Amino acid sequence: MLKGHLDTIVLAALEAGPAHGYAVIEAIRSRSDETFDLPEGTLYPALHRLEAAGLLQSEWTVPPTGRKRRVYALTPAGRDALAKRRTVWERFSQGVNAIVGGRPWPA
Repeated sequence: MLKGHLDTIVLAALEAGPAHGYAVIEAIRSRSDETFDLPEGTLYPALHRLEAAGLLQSEWTVPPTGRKRRVYALTPAGRDALAKRRTVWERFSQGVNAIVGGRPWPA
């Protein structure tokens, strides 16, 4: 079910601020009540794809722990794309919920 929605989920996870890959995985896991537990092999291609599209930027940092890591952040284009994707998602999810949301169909 994530197919087609992963990029939007990643953009939303980075909306709060820059983060390294593992922190993005943790944010997605936590905010989804552990519904989505992404493997690194799923996340990193999405991060690279979004960066190549100009929706993310990244830089290498060295935190106090001393382990070098790449930190990703939304670009202005990424913020715009997230806003547009949210609008599309709202319409899509309302439509799906209207069909499969448990309300009885008219006779």
